[in-house]
Amino acid sequence: MWSQGLATARWLRKRAENIAVAWLSLMFGTFIVQIFFRYVLNNPLGWSEEVIVTTWLWTVLWGAAFILGESEEIRFDIIYSNISENTRRVFTAITGIALIFFYGISLPASFNYVSFMKVERSAYLHVPINWMYSVYIIFALACIGRYCWLVYRAFCGDKSPETDPAKIGD
Repeated sequence: MWSQGLATARWLRKRAENIAVAWLSLMFGTFIVQIFFRYVLNNPLGWSEEVIVTTWLWTVLWGAAFILGESEEIRFDIIYSNISENTRRVFTAITGIALIFFYGISLPASFNYVSFMKVERSAYLHVPINWMYSVYIIFALACIGRYCWLVYRAFCGDKSPETDPAKIGD
């Protein structure tokens, strides 16, 4: 059963990567179209900037929520790599609990703000702004879930993620 869950998680992560690649491709294609219209046809497009900014925002937050692994998170590696495993687990638990708390208390206000922005529309595409920024809610919920899992694993005594660049490789 556990291996089935891991296989499902890997499959979902690959699909999240596919979505991010699609957004990056859309962003790059729109950028090329923008350059062509601006410098070849001398007719700049306004909507292209909205597409590029929105796809970049969605790609970054989506990737941080669903694609980045724990060893790819930002840490003070100089300290983290040179402490004992038990201390690392304590740091993981403290950091995780703090992040769950901060994401949790910010979530209602973030949700209210994103919901409120449904009254605004983007300048060129006329897309409701709440659609553009709803990715933050997805990101925050995914982060809360991720850190709940990490705190649980730390309390269960699981090994902390490897952070030594010499051991991780590329």
